[in-house]
Amino acid sequence: MPFEVSSALIVGLIIAIAVIILFCIGYVKAPPDMAYIISGLRKKPRYVMGKASVKVPFFERLDKVSLKLIPIDVKTSNAVPTADYININVDATVNIKISNQPEKLHLAAENFLNKNSDYIASVAREVLEGNVREIVGKMRLEEMVSDRQKFANLVKENAEPDLAAMGLDIISFNVQNFVDGNDVIENLGIDNIVKIKKAAAIARAESERDIKVAQAAADKESNDAAVAAQTEIAKKQNELDIKKSELQRDADTKRAMADAAYEIQKEEQRKVIEITTANANIAKQEREIELKQKEVAVREQALDAQVKKQAEAERYAAQQRADAELYQRQKDAEARKFEAERAAEARKAQAEADKYAKEQEAAGIRAVGEAEAKAIEAKGIAEAEAMEKKAEAYAKYNKAAVAEMLIKVLPDIAGKIAEPLSAIDKVTIIGGGESSNGGVNSVAGNVPVVMAKVFESMKETTGIDLAEIVKADTYDAKVNRNVNLTGLEGVTVNVDDSKKVTETIVKTIVATEPEEKASNVEDDIDTEDMDD
Repeated sequence: MPFEVSSALIVGLIIAIAVIILFCIGYVKAPPDMAYIISGLRKKPRYVMGKASVKVPFFERLDKVSLKLIPIDVKTSNAVPTADYININVDATVNIKISNQPEKLHLAAENFLNKNSDYIASVAREVLEGNVREIVGKMRLEEMVSDRQKFANLVKENAEPDLAAMGLDIISFNVQNFVDGNDVIENLGIDNIVKIKKAAAIARAESERDIKVAQAAADKESNDAAVAAQTEIAKKQNELDIKKSELQRDADTKRAMADAAYEIQKEEQRKVIEITTANANIAKQEREIELKQKEVAVREQALDAQVKKQAEAERYAAQQRADAELYQRQKDAEARKFEAERAAEARKAQAEADKYAKEQEAAGIRAVGEAEAKAIEAKGIAEAEAMEKKAEAYAKYNKAAVAEMLIKVLPDIAGKIAEPLSAIDKVTIIGGGESSNGGVNSVAGNVPVVMAKVFESMKETTGIDLAEIVKADTYDAKVNRNVNLTGLEGVTVNVDDSKKVTETIVKTIVATEPEEKASNVEDDIDTEDMDD
C-alpha cells in the first residue's frame, strides 16, 4: 500500500513538472507594435497584441504580423486629365498600416502573412495610384490646386474600402505637388497675381483717400480742441486767482487770530511757570528734608551693615577654614585611598610575579624532581639490591657483629647528646647553692648522666656493657689492643673506636663548662684514672 501511494505521488509530480515545462515553452508575450496569431486547435485563430498568452506546443502555430507604419510615395506614372481636361501629374505621401481590428487583421493575415513591408507597400501603392487617378478625373484643376485637403480627403475616402478589404488602414494622405506640362498652373497664378495687384492698388488709393479725410478731420478736431483748451485754461486761471485771494484773506485772519491766541497763551504759560516754580521750590525743600532723613537712615543702615558684614566676614572666614580643613581631610583620605589602591595593585602585581616565579620554580622543581625521581628510582633499585645482600649478610650476623656495629656508632650518639650543650653561648644561673659552680656542674653533668643511661639501655637490650668499652684506653687495653666484653664471647672492640667515644664526651663537657673552668675540667679528665 505505501508503495502504491508513493508511485501515484511520483506520477503526479512528473505530470506537474511536464505541465510547467509545457507552459514555459508555450508562453508568449506580444509587444504593442506586433500581432501574434495563434492557430491550430480552434476554428478561428487567436490574436495577441500587447499582452501575454499560451500556445499549446506541437499542436498550435505562432505567426507574427507587424503593426508598424508603412510609408508610401504615390506618384502618377503619366499625366492624368482633370475634369477640365488639363493633364497633370500628382505627387503624394501616404502612411498605411495593418489594422489591429480582429476582422481586418484576419484579412491582413490571409493576404500578407509572412510578407515584408515592401511587398505590402507595392500592393497598396497600386491601389492608391488608381484612386488618385479617379479623383483627379472628377475635379477641376483650379479646385484641386486651391483646396488640396479636399482632394486628399476624397482620395482617402475612395481608397479606404479597397485597402480595408486587404486588412489595411490609411493613417495619413498628404499631397506634395501638382505638375502640368503646359504651365497652366503658373498662368493661373499670374492671373491671380494681376487681380491681387489690382485689388491692392485700389485698396491703396482708397486707403490714401481715407487717410487724407481722416487727417483733415483730425486737424479740425485738433484746432477745436486747442481753442476749447485755451478757453478752459483762462477760466481756470481766473478761478485760481480768486481762490488765491480768498486763501490769502483766510490766512491773514487766521494769522491775526493766531497772534492773539499766542499772546494769550504766552501770558497763561507765564502764570503757569510762576506757579510751577513756586511749587518746585517747595518741593525742593521737601526733597532736601527727605534726603537728610534718608541720609540719617543710610548712615544707620551703613553702621548696621558694617557690623553685620564684619560678623558675616568672620563667619565666612571660619566656614572657609572649616571647608579647607574638610577638603584637606578629604584629599588626605583620597591620597591614602589612592596609595592603598596603588599598594594593592603593587601587591597584586607582585603576587602575580611571585605566582609566575613560583610557577616557573615549580616547573623547575618538577623537572628536577622528575630527574631526581629517576635518579632515586635507579638509586632505590641499587639500594634494594644492596639491602637484599645486606639482609642476607644480617641473617648470618650474631651478637658479636651487632655489638661491633653499636660500638662504631657510639661516637655519633655521644656527639648528638652533647650537641645541645655546645650551642649554649652563655649560662646565667640564679641561686645555685653555696658555690656558683654548682649550677654549671649540674648542667655539664647532664652529658655523663645521659651517656650512662644510654649505656644501661644498651646493656639491657643487647647485653653489651659500653662502660667497659670506654675503659679501653687503660694500660691493659693499650698493651693488648682489645677489650673482652662480659656476656659476649668473641667480640673485639677496636681501641681507636673506644678512644673516639671518650674524646667526644670530653670535648662536649669542655664546651659546656664556663671558660674559666674549661681548662680545669680538661685537666681533671686527663688526670682521671681511667682504670676506675
